[in-house]
Amino acid sequence: MSARPRTTSRRARLAAAAAITAAGLATTALTVAPASAADKFSVQYRTSASGATADQSEPWLQVTNTGSGTVALNRITLRYYFKSDGPSTTYRFACSWAVKGCGNITGTFGTLANPTATADRYLEIGFTAGAGSLAPGQSTGDMQLRFYRSDWQTLTQSDDYSFSGTQTGYADWQKVTLQEDGALIWGTAPAGNNPSPSASSSSSPSPSPSGSTSTPPVDPNAPVLFDDFSYNTSSDAAVQQHGWTVKSGQGGPGVSGATWSPADVTFPTVGGSKVLNLRLTTDGTASGTKETEIQTTARKFKNGTYAARVKFADAPNSGPDGDHINQTFFAFTPLNAPMDPNYSEQDFEYLPNGGWGEQSNIMYETTWETYNPDPWNAVNTHGEQRQSFDGWHLLQFTIDNSNVTYYIDGQVVATHGEPYLPETPQFIDFNHWLIDLAGQYSTTPRSYDQQVDYVYFVKDQVLSPAQVAGNVAALRSAGTAFKDTVPGS
Repeated sequence: MSARPRTTSRRARLAAAAAITAAGLATTALTVAPASAADKFSVQYRTSASGATADQSEPWLQVTNTGSGTVALNRITLRYYFKSDGPSTTYRFACSWAVKGCGNITGTFGTLANPTATADRYLEIGFTAGAGSLAPGQSTGDMQLRFYRSDWQTLTQSDDYSFSGTQTGYADWQKVTLQEDGALIWGTAPAGNNPSPSASSSSSPSPSPSGSTSTPPVDPNAPVLFDDFSYNTSSDAAVQQHGWTVKSGQGGPGVSGATWSPADVTFPTVGGSKVLNLRLTTDGTASGTKETEIQTTARKFKNGTYAARVKFADAPNSGPDGDHINQTFFAFTPLNAPMDPNYSEQDFEYLPNGGWGEQSNIMYETTWETYNPDPWNAVNTHGEQRQSFDGWHLLQFTIDNSNVTYYIDGQVVATHGEPYLPETPQFIDFNHWLIDLAGQYSTTPRSYDQQVDYVYFVKDQVLSPAQVAGNVAALRSAGTAFKDTVPGS
């Protein structure tokens, strides 16, 4: 795509998110006891959107266990009370970032039985089993939550019961309630509206569990794209014939004035077979920076399994290290207008030298719903791992009607549900680009390589990493270097 602005706001680049808990933990049976007199909690609140009106309300919360016993978080719910902008106005929930992982936090909306001047709705926050437990003295840590009108119109929050525009740092807040097994433990609800297990709940759905049955069983005849990049040069006719476009010229993302260089998209032989090599070169200036990108020509990929074997590089081939480079594998639908509801994107982005305020290597899995470039307003969520990924790695993400699930080397690292699922068919893309010129000021030329062994997609099927590996091995054993049976959109 021509430009891919990134989230540089505080909500998307703070301390490390915990990796999504392994699936086995999520299915472990928990013995649920009634709330004990020893179970006590405090709830702290702050907001990062303090205006009387806002594009979205941003109640950030954290819960601390102040009691003497360990409590599973899936027994806990929180309620944030607000006044709707009208009886027919609907809202959508999102989690920008959380120590416990956004995939382990749910949000649903309900209607109060006894409306007041400052509240007729509530946002109820819950936790999955994957969020784990809180031992005495432990906190959930930061939960950067938000909600917005489904029609994307500006909302009024100055008349909301639980809102305080002056509370921009965490402090105890009695206007958010906490319930354990339905019993009120903390806070004060609007008059006449104490939470109860039977309270009505409606409106926006929460993310469905990853074990959704909405995706059909694995079909051995499902449409497939497979390419092991057995080309000679980026100008080979077969590259275009096989449905790839190599980017040239100038334009985003990255440093303004840099050039996209088809000549630096090459196919060297590594370990006896060819790979795709995306080289980024720079001398610390925009005019001396060359970036690379290859993208499918057709937009025809939506639900299904996406996988690639990718080699990341922490250091340049020669010259000084430290540039803020971005090495990627992703799928996307272009943004046709600000807050385009049909825009979508699912990214693996590896920053070996940091960037966007980070000081060292970090991997992001970012799932986008939409954004407004000016004024900047990003609707996305992400997972992250703060470690080196130098070398070869198996990257995979699956999309069904409930979740986008990301894997690295066979392990789940992030799961994102609604409202981030794609609405329309997408492109598949790899690119290698320079975020800014602030990482390394040397004028000595240097180059970095990102390599791709293969890319694999199977339509409408959610495959395990082991199934992907088996299918790719079978294609290679059969001598298949390229296959594309995915119908056009």
